[in-house]
Amino acid sequence: MGLVFIYSFLIAFILPGPSEVVLIAPLDLGFPHWAHLAIIMLSSAFGKALGSLLAFHIGQEAKKAGPIVRWLRRSRFDVLEWSEKRTVKLAQTYGYWGLAGALCIPFFQDTVSIYVFAILEEDYFKFALATFLGSLGRLLVTVLFVGRAFTIL
Repeated sequence: MGLVFIYSFLIAFILPGPSEVVLIAPLDLGFPHWAHLAIIMLSSAFGKALGSLLAFHIGQEAKKAGPIVRWLRRSRFDVLEWSEKRTVKLAQTYGYWGLAGALCIPFFQDTVSIYVFAILEEDYFKFALATFLGSLGRLLVTVLFVGRAFTIL
């Protein structure tokens, strides 16, 4: 479970890749399948929420670091402009619920969204809660929809 937590923590602010990988962790906890999945999901969601808090802190500091923002804006692909447009609209329209909803999309890289949202917002607790709920929601959506697709096949 520690590895699930650490992977989820790191994926929130530094590792590119899908967070859904934790669902196939080869762990035998001695619990029924549903309990096994629930423990993995909660561990992953807590890890991602804590990792997101680190990203949030970095984002708060980046607001003060003009050179970093200027460098990102001048880069070949203006990641900030592209992400900001979508994230700002999402944040303005739905606030933290928008972040949670965006994080519920399976197999979507969410590190950029976390950082852009971290630059726009200022409430650590609401940010952590939104990333926890979004991460948990993503795993539930993955299990419910993707899991059913494999069952049908």
